[in-house]
Amino acid sequence: MPGDDTAKSETMDDRTQDTGPLTGVRVLDFTRVLAGPFCSGLLADLGAEVIKVEPPGGDDYRHVPPFTDGHSAFFLLINRGKQSITLDLKSAAARPVIERLAAAADVVVENFRPGVAARLGVDHATLSAINPRLVYASVSGFGQDGPFRERPAYDIVIQAASGLMQATGFEDTPPTLVGEAISDIAAGLFAAWGISTALFERERTGTGRYLDVAMFDCLLTMLPTAIAQFHYGGRLPARTGNRHPISVPFGTYAAHDGSFMLAILNDGLFKRFLALIGRTDLNDDQRIQTDETRSENEPFVRWLVESWAGDRSVAAVLAELGAHNIPAGPIWSIEEALASAQVAAKQLVPTIAHPTLGPVRVLEQPIRFSGLARGRMAPPPGLGQHTAEVLARVCGLSPEAIAALQADGTAGGTATSAMEGGATEGGG
Repeated sequence: MPGDDTAKSETMDDRTQDTGPLTGVRVLDFTRVLAGPFCSGLLADLGAEVIKVEPPGGDDYRHVPPFTDGHSAFFLLINRGKQSITLDLKSAAARPVIERLAAAADVVVENFRPGVAARLGVDHATLSAINPRLVYASVSGFGQDGPFRERPAYDIVIQAASGLMQATGFEDTPPTLVGEAISDIAAGLFAAWGISTALFERERTGTGRYLDVAMFDCLLTMLPTAIAQFHYGGRLPARTGNRHPISVPFGTYAAHDGSFMLAILNDGLFKRFLALIGRTDLNDDQRIQTDETRSENEPFVRWLVESWAGDRSVAAVLAELGAHNIPAGPIWSIEEALASAQVAAKQLVPTIAHPTLGPVRVLEQPIRFSGLARGRMAPPPGLGQHTAEVLARVCGLSPEAIAALQADGTAGGTATSAMEGGATEGGG
C-alpha cells in the first residue's frame, strides 16, 4: 500500500482492526448525499479505513430529515464506520494536506459534478501524479463525458431518463417512480464493485485505475428485461402493474383476506400448480402450455389462480404453495420485513452503540463472508471528529500546524459527538 505503512498501523481504532477483506485499505472520501457515501459505506463495512472529507458545513445528509434527537437518520445509516475530517478545499492551505492524504491513500472517491474536482485540485490527474497507485472513482449523474455530463442529476431525474420509470406502473396510469433512490444505490454498488476489482488488479500491476461511474449508466445496465423486450422482442416494455411483463403467473394475486406474490416461471412449475388446485384437466389446454401462451391469456390464468385462492386466507395459500415447493410469498410492509425472523437470523440490521443516541439500528452490507463477524461497525462520525487525529497520524502534521489550520478556518474538528446538525434542512 502507498504511503507510510507504519503510520497506518498506529493508533488504529476498532473499525480497522478486524479481519475484513479490505482491512489495510485507506479510502479518501470526498462524497456527499447518497450514491458516493453508499459506496464508501460498503467499503468501510469490510474493513477499509474511510476518511470522509467534509466541507465546514458538513455533508448535506447531516441536515436532511427524518431526525432522531437532532441527528439525521439518513446520515446515520449511510456513514457508519467512517472517520470525519473537515477541510475547506477552496483554501490554498488545504492543498498540502490533500497531497499528503492522497500520498497515503489507496482509494479516492468523489461525486462532485464533472469539472468541480479539477477546480478544487482533487481530481484524478492531480492526485494520481502524487500517487500512481491510487484507484480513483468519480460518481456522477451522467458521467464525465457525453452531451449530458453537465446536467445536475438526482435519482428521480435518472429514473425518468433511463426508461425505468416509463416501464413502471399500471397500464392506465402515468409512469411511476420506484419507491427508493434506486439509481443512487445502483451507482454506489457498481462503484464499490469497480473499486474492489481495480484494487485486485493493482496487486498484479502496481498501478491504479480511474473509474467513471455514472448513475444513468448503472441504472440502464440494470434493465435487461426491458431492453430484451425492445431490442429482441420488437416492442417497448408495457407498464404491467404488479405482474411480470413476460412471465405468467408471476405477480400479485388476491386471496380472501389480502394479496400474495406468486412466481411460476416454467412449465413444470405450472403443471405442479394445476395439480395443487385440482385442475389437471387443463394439462393439455393450448392456452396455457407455455409461458408465452400463458402471457397471451393472462386474464384466464389470473382467474384460475384467484378462483382457487379467493376462499382461502393469505396464510393458507402460502402454506399450500410452500408445501408443493411453488415460489410464493407475503407482501410485507417495511415494518413487517424488519421484524421478520429472516432479518434477525441474517443480522441484516444490526444494533450498534452510538455515543449520544445509545443503541441504534443501522444497515450493513448484505454479503456474508466466512469468518467475518457482522454488526461490528463503528457509528457514524461527528462533523470533523477525527480531523486532528487524522492530520497527525496520516499527514504527520504537528499539533502547532494543525492548530494553525483550525485557526484560519482551513480545517475544523473540535466535535467529539457522533453527529451534529439537523436543525436546518439542506440539499439531499
